[in-house]
Amino acid sequence: MASAAHITAPRLTGIQRYFEVSLFLLIGCGIVAVVSTGKLDIVSTFVPALALLYKGYRMWQSKGPELSHRVATWLVLGYFLFFPVDFWVFARNQAAGAPNPGVYAALLATIHLLLFATLVRLYSARTNRDYAFLALLAFAGMLGSAILTVDTNFLIVLAVFLLLAVSTFVALEIRRSATGAVSPPMDAGSPMAQRLNRALVLTSAVVAVSALLIGGILFFVIPRFSAGYLSGLSLQPGLAAGFTENVTLGEIGKIKQSSAVVMRIKADTDPARLAEAHWRGVVLTNFDGKRWFTPSQESTVLTPEADGVFRLNQMPTAGSGFFTLHYTVLMEPIGTDAIFVAPNPVALQGRFLNEAERIGSNVRRGYLIVDKTGSLFNPFHSAAKLRYEAISNLPAIAPADLRNASSAFPPTIQQTYLQLPPVLDPRIRQLAEQITASQENEYDRAANIERYLRTKFAYTLDLTGLRTDDPLSYFLFVRRSGHCEYFAAAMTVMLRTLGIPARYVSGFLPGEYNDVAGDFIVRASDAHTWVEVYFPGYGWLTFDPTPSGSLHRRGLLSRIALYWDWFQYSWNEWVVNYDFFHQVSLARNFQRTSRNFGDRAQAWYRTKQRETLAAILRLDKRLESSRYFLPGLLAFLVVLLVLLRGRPMIAYVVARWNLRANRTGNVTASLAALEYREMLRLLEKHGWRKPESQTALEFAATIPLPLLSAPVARLTELYQAARFGEHSTPIEQMSSLLRSIRDVLRGRKAKP
Repeated sequence: MASAAHITAPRLTGIQRYFEVSLFLLIGCGIVAVVSTGKLDIVSTFVPALALLYKGYRMWQSKGPELSHRVATWLVLGYFLFFPVDFWVFARNQAAGAPNPGVYAALLATIHLLLFATLVRLYSARTNRDYAFLALLAFAGMLGSAILTVDTNFLIVLAVFLLLAVSTFVALEIRRSATGAVSPPMDAGSPMAQRLNRALVLTSAVVAVSALLIGGILFFVIPRFSAGYLSGLSLQPGLAAGFTENVTLGEIGKIKQSSAVVMRIKADTDPARLAEAHWRGVVLTNFDGKRWFTPSQESTVLTPEADGVFRLNQMPTAGSGFFTLHYTVLMEPIGTDAIFVAPNPVALQGRFLNEAERIGSNVRRGYLIVDKTGSLFNPFHSAAKLRYEAISNLPAIAPADLRNASSAFPPTIQQTYLQLPPVLDPRIRQLAEQITASQENEYDRAANIERYLRTKFAYTLDLTGLRTDDPLSYFLFVRRSGHCEYFAAAMTVMLRTLGIPARYVSGFLPGEYNDVAGDFIVRASDAHTWVEVYFPGYGWLTFDPTPSGSLHRRGLLSRIALYWDWFQYSWNEWVVNYDFFHQVSLARNFQRTSRNFGDRAQAWYRTKQRETLAAILRLDKRLESSRYFLPGLLAFLVVLLVLLRGRPMIAYVVARWNLRANRTGNVTASLAALEYREMLRLLEKHGWRKPESQTALEFAATIPLPLLSAPVARLTELYQAARFGEHSTPIEQMSSLLRSIRDVLRGRKAKP
């Protein structure tokens, strides 16, 4: 009796099997959502996956629960004792680099507890209550995944989870309601069970898709004013070291070994014009022989104007050798405060706010920091995806103009950008003088050094080798190969030894252009350093002495990757960073598109109307002059009658022909019916319509006129005799009676 009390499974074993599979997939979806974020340690990543696979194998073998309720309860209670250790040791160590290590450690420890409780309950579930609790744990896993990441992988998992959730809860309700039913069990795999399973799958898919569509509409319509409460929990500080005001040679090279996407940039210009563009991040002024840095300096706080735009001081320029570039940057949380822009930025617009302001503070204007080099910094840290628009004046100055530029550098420029290490290998100055011996202006000297490094040295990301106290001399005179940092440092130092102001700049190359999305994909491997040289009247111009690296591969997989990246860009732009400004832009675009569509539709209608009238007039003139018009029209009418009336008309014509061709013979049943229908038609035209409820003889008796009732009654008798009695009746007799009826009706109509 005790064991029977625990048996709660319904007799509909087909539903039971469907429910078990659906619930298992739902739990697996929740676990995959958390594991696929890439934020968990190796144990938390692989152990749940292996445990899930083993449980799936057990279910395939129709095995029961592996743990009792008592054991499962003690395991969960025991884990609560381990939770503080996990929080203070394991999770805390993993969250050491996060912007909020304490909060992040608590989140990771809670997710570990969630995964453990889910697996324990999965291995011990027996009752409907256990199954409902498992579904809630799977939902909690989706919430944890949403906190850790909101990328496109999460969107796919969320769609699958929604489908499985509808399927699971529908099956759970059917299973619960079927408990104690008197109907015969529906065996798993039977035709009825298969039909029910298909119906449940279709219903779940329709409900899930409808929910996504309705949710998507509400998402875009409901006003949005913040980026979310948990956007600051990102754990991606890996690029911060390469974009600070203190960089040691070799750090950018480590970053370049990663292929992670760091930015997506969409520019309003021909992509070919940006093939050599550089996205500038941090400018460094001083070099001590091993590292580049910028001494402590007084920075400027930049606040937006009334329209929300940050106006930047533009360097005075000479001539018209600049073109304006408008572009939009969608930057990933890469753990740096630097704002990446094209050279000579003049305006910037974005939501540079801290988390308190994002959530509900009245101060929503934000501000930026600008140092004396023109580098831009977000003081609130880029811990979340950041979207901003910028305008820059990119230089496109002819070399002839630069050769004629003045060499009278301002004292402030010389004081800052001619600094050299206290101890410098004299061979570096000698090499610079040797390379530029035949040049008479600063531009050609800089171009020669750039060309020399590009052609005489090799590019490599191999950072192994003997350590040295003078890495720059080792690069120039021993190894003669390296990555961008060494090339940029060498050119900057050599130019300074010649008295030409130069500075070391770190940022990114233009990246890979995606013609599907119309944007540039900038990856960590595009991290780069280069040189900016000062020309009076023109400002700082870019020189890149680093040889070209490997080109982007092209092929089917690369093409598919571009489509996937377009999907990711759209997801980040219109979902992750979707806010009130996007809503305003979307509404304006919709209004503009609707108005343009209405105008185009009206113009198209008027054009087609004029073309149609002109075509009708041309056709009319052509028909009037054609001798085949009237015969063709007659043939068309005949064909039209045949199409409209079809077989009844053909039968009528044939019958009338037979009636006229056989006036001396006996009438057939079909000809008698034809004559009778003709009589009814004539009588109906004069007001006597035969009801369907009357017989032929009853209708004939209702005709009041004596001159008419006698021939009607006689023709009716002949019709019935020929149609139903198979009596021979002369054709001429029925035709004579029909003519008499027609003459009587005509005479009656002619009377006043």
